[in-house]
Amino acid sequence: MSSYDPAVWLSYARADLEVAHVTLEASGLYARHVCFWSQQAAEKALKALLLAHGIAIPRTHDLDHLRELVPPGAAIKAEFPQLYSLTVWAVESRYPARLDDDASLDEAHAALDLAGRLVRAVERDMPSGGTGAS
Repeated sequence: MSSYDPAVWLSYARADLEVAHVTLEASGLYARHVCFWSQQAAEKALKALLLAHGIAIPRTHDLDHLRELVPPGAAIKAEFPQLYSLTVWAVESRYPARLDDDASLDEAHAALDLAGRLVRAVERDMPSGGTGAS
């Protein structure tokens, strides 16, 4: 198992998505955690796609930057023109802020929905048909 194996990155993305689903079902008190795991799923999925295309993955949480590195022709480029609403949760959800800045249940649902759609789109865009193997 290699850290450069797209299939591994995609499996981690799927696992993060599952953690977000389970967390959302567990309690509304964990909305910020759902947002964080949703962002992580999207980030790992995009990095899997980059690796599948032989592109070195940068150390960044910026999902728009990662999407822009994907080669032309990938459906996600048009399907997801703006991912800032997920990117923000990479850091915002992990550290205390003003109490009124905490994630809402609506934001958690939206983040999870967007991340799920993105992971499925990455699976479709994988050169190997979703396995992540090159």
